[in-house]
Amino acid sequence: MPRFRFAEAAKLLGVSDDTVRRWVDAGELSSGLDASGRKVVDGAELAEFARSHANEVPDPSGIGRSARNRFVGLVTSIVIDKVMAQVEMQCGPHRIVSLMSAEAVRELGLEPGSLAVAVVKATTVMVETP
Repeated sequence: MPRFRFAEAAKLLGVSDDTVRRWVDAGELSSGLDASGRKVVDGAELAEFARSHANEVPDPSGIGRSARNRFVGLVTSIVIDKVMAQVEMQCGPHRIVSLMSAEAVRELGLEPGSLAVAVVKATTVMVETP
């Protein structure tokens, strides 16, 4: 079973080591000891904790979709030529880059600072492990 030291858990959750310690002290996360006597958090419990504490930004469009991977964020950069455009968004901690037609950028009124929703519908998702 995978286990993570507090510093590793903190990096995965985007918080400080102290925050992880406070969650353990408050009983929100349980901890154990590894073979070296260092405090660790069970990987499965950490994954469930991360999922249940995720701060998802509500989709402001109100449109129903079959795609489940929606990322609400701000447009940070647009590189556009006569035909194509590269649109970059910051969606929480995630940087999303989309290639689309220049016409679509104009029709959507996209510009840096625009609120937008990136919808990802893919049949292939690659998963890697370190």
